[in-house]
Order: sequence, then C-alpha cells, then structure tokens
Amino acid sequence: MKSFTTIAAVGALAASVSATPAQGPQKRATITPITIKGSAFFQGDKRFYIRGVDYQPGGSSAAEDPIADVAGCKRDVAKFKELGLNTIRVYTVDNSANHDECMTEFANAGIYLALDVNSPNYSINREKPARSYNKMYLQSVFATIDAFAKYDNTLLFFSGNEVINDDKTTQCAPYIKAVDRDMRSYINARKYRKIPVGYSAADVEENRVQMAQYMNCGPDGARSDFYAFNDYAWCDPDTSSTDWEKKAETFSNYSIPLFLSEYGCNENKREFNAVKGLYGDKMTKAYSGGLVYEYTEEGSKYGLVKLDGDNVKTLDDFDALKKAFKNTPIPTTDGNYNQQGSPSKCPTKGDHWNVDMKDDVLPSMPQGVDEFFKNGAGAGKGLKGGSQEAGSDKTVTGPAASGAITTGATNSGSAGAASSPSLLRAPLPLSAALTSPRLPLSLDSWSLSLPFLVPLFCKRFTL
Repeated sequence: MKSFTTIAAVGALAASVSATPAQGPQKRATITPITIKGSAFFQGDKRFYIRGVDYQPGGSSAAEDPIADVAGCKRDVAKFKELGLNTIRVYTVDNSANHDECMTEFANAGIYLALDVNSPNYSINREKPARSYNKMYLQSVFATIDAFAKYDNTLLFFSGNEVINDDKTTQCAPYIKAVDRDMRSYINARKYRKIPVGYSAADVEENRVQMAQYMNCGPDGARSDFYAFNDYAWCDPDTSSTDWEKKAETFSNYSIPLFLSEYGCNENKREFNAVKGLYGDKMTKAYSGGLVYEYTEEGSKYGLVKLDGDNVKTLDDFDALKKAFKNTPIPTTDGNYNQQGSPSKCPTKGDHWNVDMKDDVLPSMPQGVDEFFKNGAGAGKGLKGGSQEAGSDKTVTGPAASGAITTGATNSGSAGAASSPSLLRAPLPLSAALTSPRLPLSLDSWSLSLPFLVPLFCKRFTL
C-alpha cells in the first residue's frame, strides 16, 4: 500500500516540464476551443450553451468505447446533427485506443466532447476514498488527459460523477476536490491549453448547495473550473418547475459555469418541456445548458434511439426532443452571466455535510506523482487492471493548493498553437480513462441504481 505524502517544491515543476509539441497528424478539422469567462463558457467571443446528450451505446455493462468505434460514430453523428447538438458526454473510453477519426467526425459536425476520466477500475471508491486516491489512479486519469488534450473539441473533463450520492458520503468531498486540483495542475504542467475541469454531482437536496460551494471555495489552485449536477426534478407534463427556478435563483451569483450533466425525467411521456426552461431567460444567468440522458435505449426507458447493429431506430423521445429543441433555439445573447463573481464561502460542518478537514486543507498528492508532471503519464492501461486497492488508508493532508501548478497553460488552442485552431495537435501519449452511465447492475464499488428506483435519481457511481 502506498501512503500519501506532501510534494515538496512542486511549484518549480512547471519550469522543468518538457512537453514539446511534435509534428501533428495530417488529418485536421477546424473547431474553436471553448474557454471560460466568469460564470460562462465561450466559443470565441460568443457565449457557448451546452446542448447535448449523454452518449454510451451498450451501457456500462458492456464497457465499450463509443468513440473508438468509427463506424458507430459515423452512424450516430448524423442523428446528432438532426437533433442540432453541439455536445456529447461520454462516460467510458479505452485509453489504449485511437480516437482520431471519431473526434474528427464530431469536430466536422461542430460537436464537442465532455469526457469522464474515471472507470469502474480506476476511480475514487466512496467506501475507501483514501485508499483509492493513489499514484496508480492518477496515472490513469492523467493518461486520459494526454490522450484527449490534442483535440480542440475536447470541451471539458469530469473529475468524478456522483461520488457523493447521499448525506452520509460527504467525507469523500476532499478527495474529489484533490483529484480536481491534480488534473488542472497536470494540464498546466504539461503546457496543454486550459481544458476546463470540474465535477458532476448527484442532486442531493440535503447537501446540494454545500457541494457546489465546496468545489468553488478556497485558494485559486484548489477551485474547480465549472460545476455540474444531474437533475431529474422537472417532469412532464409540467411546463414549468418551481424547483428549477429556485435552484437558478440560488446559483444566480455563482462565479463559475454551471450546467446540467444529466436531465430528462421519464416518469411520464417525455415532451422535454424542461428545454424551454433551461434555455430561457430565467435560467441562462446561472446555467450554461445541459445534457439529456440518454442517446441509446439500454433498458431503463431513457433512450432516444434503439440500435440494431448498423441500424438506428428513432424512438418517440427522439422526436419529442427534436421538437423541443426546434421550438427553443440556443440563446444568442450572453444571458447576463456573472462576469466578475467571487469564489464561494466554504460550507461549515453539519448534519448533512461531514467534512472534517479545514477549508484550506486537502489530501496531499500521493508520493511519486511529480514524475508524471515532469515526464507525462505514459501509456494508459485501457479497460484492464485497477487501482482502487493500490493506496493506503492513511491520509496525509496539506494546504489545499499544495502541489498545484496554476501557470504554464495557454488560454485557448494548444501550447504554442497558432491563431487558427486545428483539431489534431501534436501526438501525445495515447491513453484515456473511463466512467459509466445509469444501468441496473452492480460492479463491486461501481454500483448503479436506476432513477425510477431512487427518488433523488442518484446513480451509485464510485467515480
């Protein structure tokens, strides 16, 4: 078991990093990298609102990489264009595979990727957060970053998904935040462009606000770039949702981008009335759009399409979503976003927020991680192996931003990039890592529960 230790003088690493771009592949596609200003995403000088779907054909039980399947990408991108999407979220990728062709297909269609970096084997285990936060785990996470940083249509990375799924697992929050910090530090150390890093939370009423505050409080090096949560509270046939309006008001002064990483209640026939609310005037100040759960039907009655080999059968939900999007165009204004907001105040410990560490303290990066900052993470291990038992139950803590590298990355494009962005940059160490969608199965600590079985619609991911 590896114990945690504080990394000394990590601030000096940025100067010693040797991430020299090599000659990139010849196949290119042009798409503008997304940046952040205040509480909003931007595509150049225009505010960017996420309009997308969660995309994991086969579901988590199959553990297949949809963006290494070129035939599948070409099959599905036509439907993405028909819906008018600009983003897809992928939960599971094989970090030993090549993703050039699919990422080029998406870029040519104007589609960005929101990518989870965890997998059932490489993730934070909510039952053993200290042990599962280790060097082997971070190698897998960093390898994913290496694999996808070269694509200008990599919109963002999720550092975790619903690790905290009730009011009894909030002790995991410092480890989630530490991974978030480590990912941004790695991106900066390797001199990649500033690809946003943030967390996808369960919408747990008891600690919804505290978790959002926690990921946006503390020193610069420890705060998330964005925050997202999975929200199924707006159910058809309702044409409005007091719950959503209250949340928008609560987060109206939030200082980083906020969006829905999953939405689309299926308690009744889905008409997607939530689309009008999400992209309407009452919500665009706080929210930057969202991702509908989910593209393919996997047995949980959330699918927009049914796959049968190379054939795609559109379902009623596909037509309903297409109609909802058509009737509610993507906003063309800046939505009165928060341009210069202040970080949140860290939440205090209470009945539903059991975080013992002080506001300015986090788990220190595991011993040996500094070598990845200097030399890169190396090859990913694909869908094999696992890291959850590779650490120690002992936690060494330090200042929240200890080891954080906050300089060295460029604001847009790749390091040293010219003004005209291209999709495929210098070849980087091929790798990635995985995550998972909502399915009725249990895989050790990576257990999931269907939304219709859990009132709060919380998947029990350990990511």
